Amino acid sequence: MTWLADLVLALHAAFILFVVGGQALITTGWMLGWAWTRHWWFRLLHLLAIGFVMLQAWFGVICPLTTLENFFRDAADIATYENGFIRHWVRELVFYTAPDWVFTLVYTVFAGLVVLIWFVYPPRRKL
Repeated sequence: MTWLADLVLALHAAFILFVVGGQALITTGWMLGWAWTRHWWFRLLHLLAIGFVMLQAWFGVICPLTTLENFFRDAADIATYENGFIRHWVRELVFYTAPDWVFTLVYTVFAGLVVLIWFVYPPRRKL
């Protein structure tokens, strides 16, 4: 079960990288004229991803990936990340300690940025 928990943690990190890194690539592509950053499906998936995160925060819903990871860690009878260098640092990068309102504000502002860029640098169905 430990490997399943680690897999979910890696998926969680990949999701975060897609949302944050995707926006960085979209903005960079805008400045450098990269056509692929206007790809409609990429941009729609990116918008839906941050929208999902923002709505979770607004409604106080715990991330399903966090819930699933915790389920597997409980099933494996391991509480935290005492063992494993990579596991420890991925967790440090994914989870932060702050009041809930801070995360809600950050997610909302970031989602607003994604929507703004959507309209200012719109995606194209055909490149």
